[in-house]
Amino acid sequence: MGVLTTAGKNLVLDSGIPATLYAALHSGAPGADGSAAELSGGSPAYARLAVSMAAASGGSRAMSAPVTFDVPAGTVSYASLWTAITGGTCLATDDLTSETFAAQGQYKLNTFTLSITDPA
Repeated sequence: MGVLTTAGKNLVLDSGIPATLYAALHSGAPGADGSAAELSGGSPAYARLAVSMAAASGGSRAMSAPVTFDVPAGTVSYASLWTAITGGTCLATDDLTSETFAAQGQYKLNTFTLSITDPA
């Protein structure tokens, strides 16, 4: 099996992933297609947020700046990246250090990194 070089990984990440994606938060595991347990509700209402992706480096590509979500009471435990602000296709999911909100609050997503790793 061939293995991508770092330059190859960077090329795939930069050409195959849009520069702007939409981050979402979940109260539980997002599931295989990323759609399960996405937050909803609250006042101000929860919504996906646009994130800019920095250029790939070292086989990884990360958000270029943190984003702060309005979240309803409940738990935030996963994040995902989507191709659209509503609907769209989920490209990646990741678990977070869970944070529970007793009432409406804000959650700051500091980073989300996509990486291409070599098979073990």
